[in-house]
Amino acid sequence: MSNNPLQQFQINTIVPIDLGGINASITNSAVAMVATVAVVSIFLIMGMGSRKLVPGRWQSMAELSYSFVADMVRDNVGNEGRKYFPAVFSLFMFILFGNLLGLLPYSFTFTSHIAITFTLAMIVFIGVTLIGIARHGLHFFSLFVPSGVPAFIYPILVPIEVISYLSRPVSLSIRLFANMTAGHTMMKVFAGFIIPLGFIGGWAPFAVDVALTGFEFLVAFLQAYVFAVLTCLYLNDSIHLH
Repeated sequence: MSNNPLQQFQINTIVPIDLGGINASITNSAVAMVATVAVVSIFLIMGMGSRKLVPGRWQSMAELSYSFVADMVRDNVGNEGRKYFPAVFSLFMFILFGNLLGLLPYSFTFTSHIAITFTLAMIVFIGVTLIGIARHGLHFFSLFVPSGVPAFIYPILVPIEVISYLSRPVSLSIRLFANMTAGHTMMKVFAGFIIPLGFIGGWAPFAVDVALTGFEFLVAFLQAYVFAVLTCLYLNDSIHLH
């Protein structure tokens, strides 16, 4: 096994597929994403398959996930955001379980790749923009002109607001990608010291790695939460403007 801490992020082809010159191969990243969807589906089906008045463990966890995201949407978007709950819930669960499954030995963390996180961020960005235009028409672009601002400041303020708006998918994707990559890299680095330092010296990096693993579970949840709550805030801006 290589000691290169970045090798764990390498995308490997599992089933090569060439569609007219287009590389549509099945990779370890694709398998990880399919596995994540499958695990989320099994989790929700098992949790809600036999609904009881007194919920069991699976049902309690499924209901807790549902109510957590529902409260997030209601608090940040309001009642008008209820129709967008399925999208936010799907996004949150996909990122959360993708992060968690990536902590398993020999698994692949697809959220550690900027191509994946940027695609998710662009879906959010394009989605909320289209929602805003559909609801408000050309008035949507008043989002870039805060109310109560003197007209002579427009030439300075409007470009800043536009750049800030266009940078949303960049900041949203880099935050998730950077945190997952940094955490997994640190775990791999300390794990690489365990065997070379032997039975006595290896306990220190092993203890650090155990602590980092626990910390990464927290980061996995927090990053999914941050991605989802920022999506709600962007939805709120598109629905209510300012």
